[in-house]
Amino acid sequence: MTQLDGIVKPKTRRSKRFLESRAPKLIEDVKNTMIMKGGNASQTVTTALKDIYSLKKPNAVLYKKKNITRPFEDSTSLEFFSKKSDCSLFLFGSHNKKRPHNFIFGRMFDFHVLDMFELGIEKFISLSQIKTSKFPEGTKPMLIFAGEVFDTDNEYKRLKSLLIDFYRGPTVPAVRLAGLEHVLHFTALEGKIYMRSYRCLLKKSGCRTPRIELEEIGPSFDFVMRRTHLASDDLYKLAHRQPKALKPKKKKNISHDVFGTSFGRVHMQKQDLSKLKTRKMKGLRKRKGEVVKEDQEPKVAKVES
Repeated sequence: MTQLDGIVKPKTRRSKRFLESRAPKLIEDVKNTMIMKGGNASQTVTTALKDIYSLKKPNAVLYKKKNITRPFEDSTSLEFFSKKSDCSLFLFGSHNKKRPHNFIFGRMFDFHVLDMFELGIEKFISLSQIKTSKFPEGTKPMLIFAGEVFDTDNEYKRLKSLLIDFYRGPTVPAVRLAGLEHVLHFTALEGKIYMRSYRCLLKKSGCRTPRIELEEIGPSFDFVMRRTHLASDDLYKLAHRQPKALKPKKKKNISHDVFGTSFGRVHMQKQDLSKLKTRKMKGLRKRKGEVVKEDQEPKVAKVES
């Protein structure tokens, strides 16, 4: 590939396909996640990163080597790896005396850091510690958020949006009931965030709707929020802007009620009733040469006994 005046021009078909895959699209691909650990990482952080990688596969990249960087002080290294691996989400794990067992969740916009949340691990139960059957790889999870702060506090609102982006997976047009196997539950209570992972079991209930039971499969986390880096309102609004081609066109004279029923309004010109053509019946037609007299008495047939 050659670069002229800031424009990269491909020389081969392979490089052309690569540039086309990285070019902006109306409907973007599935968001990939890069998972890496810092220069110093504990065994708890390493195991937790591998467990989250197993939840995110195949839309994740796991870096096994250590990366000596501090995202809150200098994020250029993360932005470089994000552009290299085409990942818009990242998870960084580290450990030190001041911030033990540390996780940093973040997302990118135009390969620059948009939001970052630093969460400390207070309690962790891995996938291997819970001896139960797991769900298949690539299962799309159901996300549940419990806690008023997710709807009232600005930082928790952004964290909820980030977690939805992080775990939502690909967008699908339809979902079958048997495919709803994985549940991720997030609870915010008294300054802590509890993450639990369940497997959804469909039991017989004697009717058409099955009885649902939840079985904990791990991993399980107890987080405490530490530092945050939030984008400005203007940048956050710019990151959520949609292209005009994807916005649904407004249809005139169509309205919807609270139940989703569509109502249409039809505009018609004023009708001239003098030119209205009605249906003609044979009994009302006049015969040729026949004159109906109003004074003429009707003939009565005489019946002889």
